[in-house]
Amino acid sequence: MFYGITALSLDIKGRMTIPVRYRDFLSSDDKSSNLALVESDEGCLMLMKHSMWLKKVDTLMDNGTNAEKRFWLGLSDTPELDKSGRVLINSVLRDGAAIKKEIILLGVGDYLEIWDSIRLENHKSNVMSMKFISGDNHK
Repeated sequence: MFYGITALSLDIKGRMTIPVRYRDFLSSDDKSSNLALVESDEGCLMLMKHSMWLKKVDTLMDNGTNAEKRFWLGLSDTPELDKSGRVLINSVLRDGAAIKKEIILLGVGDYLEIWDSIRLENHKSNVMSMKFISGDNHK
């Protein structure tokens, strides 16, 4: 399971170094070095095991809407985890999530979210303001 928060920087080629604590869990059951990146409707990228992405794609091919297929198939990439523990984030996906250089990696259970650091701060502010507007301000 993924949890926690990590601040990272992309290198000049747009690669992110995966923290060591996540590398074994991200490896597929078949020890493939492929991962899956999917653009989220929340404004970030989701990074997951390739096998998890394949299961979701198989389900969507049978029962998914066009919108779901667009996200999970069209707005995705299956990069390799290199021997140095880095993954290249496709430039189109980086642009879609407004990712520049400074990123935040959030563990959220079965997958990781990759956020541009400024976009995450804005997202958190929006979520907190909506929480207080709706009256759900108890802890």
